[in-house]
Amino acid sequence: MCPAEPSGYYYPNLIARIYLEAMEEVMGKNGLNAILNLAGLTHLIDHYPAPNMNKEFDFADYSALNGALEDMYGPRGGRGLELRAGRASFARGLQNLGPLTGVGDLTFRLLPLSTKLRVGVPAMAKVFSQVSDQRSTVEDRGEYYAYTMTPCPVCWGRTAEQPICFAGRGLLEEGLHWLSGGRKFRVEEILCVAAGDPHCTYAIYKEPAD
Repeated sequence: MCPAEPSGYYYPNLIARIYLEAMEEVMGKNGLNAILNLAGLTHLIDHYPAPNMNKEFDFADYSALNGALEDMYGPRGGRGLELRAGRASFARGLQNLGPLTGVGDLTFRLLPLSTKLRVGVPAMAKVFSQVSDQRSTVEDRGEYYAYTMTPCPVCWGRTAEQPICFAGRGLLEEGLHWLSGGRKFRVEEILCVAAGDPHCTYAIYKEPAD
């Protein structure tokens, strides 16, 4: 497969680099190189984006990485790897970006869990809105927080019969684990552009799953 036509929307190089490093961590160097070949991104082999905040990594290329995972490992295997890579990308350093830098301090850690979520989930959204062309918003819907991405880099240019943005789900799951001091939360993608919806939205359920 090849990347879709350039989207004109960009992630900073650092976020793309962290995701590629996370993919390498999950599937090994050779596995990642095979994915880059399949995605039509051979120029990234041994040449990851620079560790800077320049917005230069196209959403179409980010989506191509995820599409190649499904093409190589099948929907079930590929989506499992996307989840793992999404979690690893947060763990590898996304928590150090912008509005999240104060969320890990001792004062925040002492807050009630409900307050951590109320403050921390919008902080995660704010990171991406500030540093990339992904606009993320959060709405309290009672049982869950609705976390919406517009436009979505995970599924850009792809079509599917059901939601497919597993990399984003994995990132949110790991972010919630970090925000809460080790709790697990259920995250479900309830709307997906690839499946014909107007935007991609995740339900982040407030009650811990563990």
